[in-house]
Amino acid sequence: MPLWLREHSWRQSGSAVYLSLPVRGLRVTAANIFCTERYLKVSVPPFLFEAVLYAPIDDTNSTAKIGNGIVFFTLYKKEVAMWESLTVANVNKEELQHLRENAVLRAHEKAKEETEAKKVTKQEHKKYALEATMKLEEAERKRIEGLKEQERQKVAKELELWRRQQNNVEKQKRVQNEGELHEEGEQLKEKKREKINKTRIPNEEISKTKLKDTKGRGSYSIFSENLREEQLPAPRSAGTIKINFTSRVFPTALRESRVAEEEEWLQKQAEARRIINADLSELEDLKEEEKNPDWLKDKGNKMFATGNYLAAVNAYNLAVRLNNKLPLLYLNRAACHLKLRNLHKAIEDSSKALELLTPPVPDNENARVKAYVRRGTAFCQLELYAEGLQDYEAALKIDPKNKTIEKDAEKIRHTIQGTVQNS
Repeated sequence: MPLWLREHSWRQSGSAVYLSLPVRGLRVTAANIFCTERYLKVSVPPFLFEAVLYAPIDDTNSTAKIGNGIVFFTLYKKEVAMWESLTVANVNKEELQHLRENAVLRAHEKAKEETEAKKVTKQEHKKYALEATMKLEEAERKRIEGLKEQERQKVAKELELWRRQQNNVEKQKRVQNEGELHEEGEQLKEKKREKINKTRIPNEEISKTKLKDTKGRGSYSIFSENLREEQLPAPRSAGTIKINFTSRVFPTALRESRVAEEEEWLQKQAEARRIINADLSELEDLKEEEKNPDWLKDKGNKMFATGNYLAAVNAYNLAVRLNNKLPLLYLNRAACHLKLRNLHKAIEDSSKALELLTPPVPDNENARVKAYVRRGTAFCQLELYAEGLQDYEAALKIDPKNKTIEKDAEKIRHTIQGTVQNS
């Protein structure tokens, strides 16, 4: 039974009530005080003070000061009026219990509203900080682009100046070479004239010779007027040849391609474009690397390794929204759900991973074993031992040398036998 604190004093004004509660020898903190519009309680076990106030108060602005063995309350009235008493008189147990329950319910609702308000404020602050960061990054990017452009213009001017200098040098060399060649040509001509003059032999008499036309069978002169021009064939008439090619997406010829594989590739590309063009407004604030499913998977793996399972689930969720065909995303998220005791979600993700791990080949044996074990573990934690045993046995068929899975399956069999015997 609690010990009631009856000793207290109070006074009032038109807008406030001042309550003094002696608590000598008791250690009172803010956690021991509970106050709503019509209900006030100070609980320091085994001592208890409880008051159903005469009229509503503003519990948000009201204060309580603790010190010198006294708790001094300043309770601000919602309506300016004088109270006849501090508490409501003649309150039976049922009404008092009803008031207590209403006070606790309102306190919970108020705490929930404050939490939501803080969450909204935090999101607004986060958004503002993100926008400010983006503006700073944009300004920094523009500044860097400006510096790059200035440097580019400077280099372009220097390059143009160098080209002009090179052109001038080449022109000078060309003129110089032409002058040297002209001088060499004149010198050669002069030497040739001198050589001709030296070899010329003066003759006083010039013998005259007559050219006789040689006439005979099969003989002709290159100066003969009977030479006929060679007859050339007439040019061919012009024409146009039309060539039609089969329209194709790929650059290779149709005879060198595999139609089935190309169709599959085109379907995958179309699906990838649909995923990229999906209405994911939250992706606008992400960096380019954060939109990569593989990067998000690695991020989730790191979060899982540090024990931050909720963050890992969020990373895997976004990766699945970007690409829902990667079985490892569902497999890793199932492991997170097992840690968080979200057993039904763990079963769903494991089943989805098994659907994607088809056809069963040696390369995906390890992933299929993990999927069966995690789904079987979730079934067993839900006390569905028969379904869990089926998954463990399926894992053993894939990896029969795994002693850990074999021991767990044996434990499940013993559990099923014990349940049957008890029933």
